[in-house]
Amino acid sequence: MNKLMTCSVISLAALLSACAAQGPMKKGDVSYGDAKAVETVSNEFGSTDLQTIAESMARSLVQSQVVRGRPLITIADVKNKTSEYIDTKSITDSIRTQLLKSGQVRFATDISGMQSQTDELARQNNSGMYKKSTQAKVGKMEGAQYRLEGEITSIVKRNSDVKDVYYKFSLILTNNEAGTIEWADEKEIRKTSKR
Repeated sequence: MNKLMTCSVISLAALLSACAAQGPMKKGDVSYGDAKAVETVSNEFGSTDLQTIAESMARSLVQSQVVRGRPLITIADVKNKTSEYIDTKSITDSIRTQLLKSGQVRFATDISGMQSQTDELARQNNSGMYKKSTQAKVGKMEGAQYRLEGEITSIVKRNSDVKDVYYKFSLILTNNEAGTIEWADEKEIRKTSKR
């Protein structure tokens, strides 16, 4: 066998082996997809909607004049005012992550994390297991200048052929001391499917 024919046979064998290994998907098979790809399985709230909202809201807040000087913010879980189950903590976490990545804001422990924070301070200060010089001191937490909170609402319309879902996500930033709303934005999403 000449060299060219040997290379061709080896290449063909490798190709056939790869095809056999991947073959058609059967029930129970698992495959990975692009987490950023547009998800169109249904017109219910999905991963694309969550990513779009988090990126849009974080970009809008960072571009505003309010977040100059890395202000300290606390964040409340988003309120779900739709008729479907939506993991609003995921929305909140994604917005916080996007904002932290920007380097323009800092976050104080939120209400849901406060018990863990106080437990940690008590453990360091009351257990006798930590050097005094390295203990996180009680009474040193910083109060947040701003509070970030939001809600998601939806309007669902359907007839015999079409289901239309409109989502509106609203987010506001309130100055905790003054009680004034310093920034607000909304993101709208409409999803339509044939029945």
